[in-house]
Amino acid sequence: MKKSYKQKGRKTLAALCFIAPFLLLYSLFVIWPVIQGFIVSLHRWGLMGRGEFRGTRNFVRFLKDEIFWSSLWHTTLYVLINVPSAILASLVCALLANRPLGRNFQKYFRVCYYLPNVLSVTVISYMARLMAAPYQGFLSTLFHSLGILPAGKEIQWLMEPALIWTVVNSISVWWALGFSMMLFISALQDIPSQIYEAAAIDGASGARQLFSITLPLLAPTFYLVLMLKLITSFKIFGQVFLISGGGPGRETLPLIQYIYETAFTRNDMGYASAMSYALFIILVSLAFVQLKIQNRGENA
Repeated sequence: MKKSYKQKGRKTLAALCFIAPFLLLYSLFVIWPVIQGFIVSLHRWGLMGRGEFRGTRNFVRFLKDEIFWSSLWHTTLYVLINVPSAILASLVCALLANRPLGRNFQKYFRVCYYLPNVLSVTVISYMARLMAAPYQGFLSTLFHSLGILPAGKEIQWLMEPALIWTVVNSISVWWALGFSMMLFISALQDIPSQIYEAAAIDGASGARQLFSITLPLLAPTFYLVLMLKLITSFKIFGQVFLISGGGPGRETLPLIQYIYETAFTRNDMGYASAMSYALFIILVSLAFVQLKIQNRGENA
């Protein structure tokens, strides 16, 4: 008994020695900033340091802030547009890249679909600005050459909110397509081929196999991709900031950009931290609801 206890103690100590570096770095760069952010949200805090203690007044303040609610709506609108389109596009590309066209062709398509994911947000944002520019941009030239736009008429992609969101969503879907696609491809390869062979023998068409076999078996991956896309979409900042700057006016201002401007332009980091915690609560609530729905689906 004593020997078994000593062995367990040694294993536990060895495990702690392996975990300790990660715990140290995680606590230093994740847990402590979260705690520090909450402390900042309770004060009037500027770039020069701590000011007066404000308690919950920063949290009450954003409840009456019209810009906060409008920027939250802009972010939610982007999420409602981006998440379904991104999931659908990545699923379609995964199905195409997973077709039995030969190993070399599969590698080629996967690399082509994944390649935009290695670009930075700055690169893809300036690509979008150049493509959407009037008169000399790619879209303008394409529409004129196809006769869709008459001579002398231009579409101001970066001047109207609806068109700006179209540009931002399109470039964001193209940019982040690869990662979600690879998750779907991994799940597709885990489906036994014998299931498709049995379905083909029973006379099931390709469409029937897709909707009766492939999509139901991809449900866990759908939930994973959905959660990841919700989190990343609610954190939209770089694309909008670089493409439209939140304009025209504040018509496309997302919540993260408003938090950024509040903290570093208006020098009000306490209020910005309070709004950050509001966004944190929204994301945690969405993740909790999704996990509940996923568990019900798996237990059904």
